[in-house]
Amino acid sequence: NRPGVKQSQIDEEIGERDIKSALSGWFPQISGNANYNNNLKQQVNALTTNGETNYITFGTKHTSALTLQADQQFLNAGLIQASKASKYYRQQYKQSTENTKINTVVDVSKAYFDILTSGEQLNIINENIARLEKQLKDASAQYEQGLVDKTDFQRAQISLSNSKADKKRTEELLKYKYAYLKEIIGYGTDKDFSLNLKSDSMEQGILIDTNAQQAYENRVEYRLLQTQKQLQHLNTSYNKWSYLPSISGFINYSYNYLNNDFSNLYDKSFPSSVFGLKLSVPIFQGTKRIQEIRKSELQEKRIDLDLLNTKNQINTQYEQAMATYKANLNDWKTARSNVDISRQVYNTIKLQYDEGIKTYLDLMTSETDLRTAQLNYLNSLYSLLSSKLDVQQALGTIIVN
Repeated sequence: NRPGVKQSQIDEEIGERDIKSALSGWFPQISGNANYNNNLKQQVNALTTNGETNYITFGTKHTSALTLQADQQFLNAGLIQASKASKYYRQQYKQSTENTKINTVVDVSKAYFDILTSGEQLNIINENIARLEKQLKDASAQYEQGLVDKTDFQRAQISLSNSKADKKRTEELLKYKYAYLKEIIGYGTDKDFSLNLKSDSMEQGILIDTNAQQAYENRVEYRLLQTQKQLQHLNTSYNKWSYLPSISGFINYSYNYLNNDFSNLYDKSFPSSVFGLKLSVPIFQGTKRIQEIRKSELQEKRIDLDLLNTKNQINTQYEQAMATYKANLNDWKTARSNVDISRQVYNTIKLQYDEGIKTYLDLMTSETDLRTAQLNYLNSLYSLLSSKLDVQQALGTIIVN
């Protein structure tokens, strides 16, 4: 549904029409012509016989003709080039669509995981708010009983207000993220939209083979350049074929009308028909053909350099994506371990606080550490999933239909 994908598919259809239009030159080209001439001043010729000259007017005052003609190309460099290039043009259009689809898959996947991460962040914030509301209630009761001073109650209020502000910020950003996802999948802004979110699916399939070897031919960008090179090579060949003669045939049938009176012009016709062959040999065109051949050969060399440069870019992109993935994988493992430790610390300090052993400041610190660890874990998980997609894109292993 993404407009960019639909545009690429339409470009494929347009390209197919262009190919058929170019190849239509092999079919007979039939045309019809009609003309009418009023000879205002007819031609006069001198005819001399036995020394006596007579002047004779040739033709009639009114002439008209209806002609039907068919032309057929038998040998034509342009049509030969169009026939050979059609395969590669089709391939180029399909590769462009594939490239658009791959980018769409990556964009949509990242947007989906971003929404899923924000949803989990809301769950964590809600859990944190529930804890803080209980702590505020407990601190308020202890303050009223004179067991603690006012600062515990005030700190609980500040923490609760900050968490509610975080919740509001996350909710508002989530609206934008939904709108962005609707945009990139081509979903109508006036339609209802919901996702079947499963947080446990985020951790499934996060591991990839870090020893996978890259193959340049897997990248559609590289294959697009190869197709362009093949087309450019055909263009070079076409400029060489321009030395070939062109051969075509034609046949026509005409209805000719002649009369000095316009009112009687079409009373009688005088048919005629011609069949013939035409051979056209390009002998000398300055140095145009030579220059075009040299120019096309230079363009081929330039594409070779584009291929080399693309190889280097693909290698750099792969190294960057793999390094980022490995770093994010380590961050994710560390963050997951920190969540478990932070939860254990919080539970222990909560029990000690309830027994009066730990201060409220210690409880707040452990609660903040737990929330930070949980959010860091989610952020690291999202970064890991995004970097996995980048690695797959760099390897050219994202498959689209």
